[in-house]
Amino acid sequence: ARVRGWFLLDSYLPTFFLTGAYLLCIWLGNKFMKDRPPFSLRAHLIVYNLGITLLSLYMLIELILATWEGGYNLQCQNLHSAGEADIRVAKVLWWYYFSKVIEFMDTIFFVLRKKSSQITFLHVYHHATMFNIWWCVLNWIPCGQSFFGPTLNSFIHVLMYSYYGLSVIPSMRKYLWWKKYLTQAQLIQFLLTIVHTLSAAVKPCGFPFGCLMFQSSYMATLVILFINFYIKTYRKAPSRTAIKETPVTTEIKNGFHRDYFAAANGFLDNKKAQ
Repeated sequence: ARVRGWFLLDSYLPTFFLTGAYLLCIWLGNKFMKDRPPFSLRAHLIVYNLGITLLSLYMLIELILATWEGGYNLQCQNLHSAGEADIRVAKVLWWYYFSKVIEFMDTIFFVLRKKSSQITFLHVYHHATMFNIWWCVLNWIPCGQSFFGPTLNSFIHVLMYSYYGLSVIPSMRKYLWWKKYLTQAQLIQFLLTIVHTLSAAVKPCGFPFGCLMFQSSYMATLVILFINFYIKTYRKAPSRTAIKETPVTTEIKNGFHRDYFAAANGFLDNKKAQ
């Protein structure tokens, strides 16, 4: 009842159809771009990455302030005890939900840049499911224990999108040595979220148990997929061909991004060692 009338929340149909449109755009977009040259999109990428960075920073700060104001219990927080602070948290989490449809543009940029190899199962799975899961969260559990994952994720997104934005600037690329650690930070984020979620199951405070189990299970799928990606990307032994070239690695942001000298959202092509 606290979120009744909020944009996109009263009916599941808009979220469902937007997700369907997202998947359809990937399929049709790849067909459309098949015999066409890739688009440049340099200015679009700069503006987009800056915008997501600032939105993520806002959500991070506002979630910290709102939960501090409400005296949230880190171990377990129910849905009704913090009064107006719960509403403040819910308002931030609505922006978190809405940011997931904005982030569909990550994939659209890949399609327009003809980076189809970067549109992996992990990438599409994560983007499509997060938008739908957070519609459910906003309708039934829009505050309380739900605050923790978005707080961590907003922090990670500040780092990641600022990295992608800076990588568009040629003079900054030599300073961007921390690509590998972004993936490690994401894995730590998922593990911490699982621990935080299960802590409310071990010592309950009234937060719905089924929601805790679902969130833990979903995060476990991301951990498995990200570990699989990490092993293939950073622990794979170099081939004989790779020894003669600059090794190609795959950078990930929510399940995607490739190229050793990659700019934001797949802007540049691979470069061989001179």
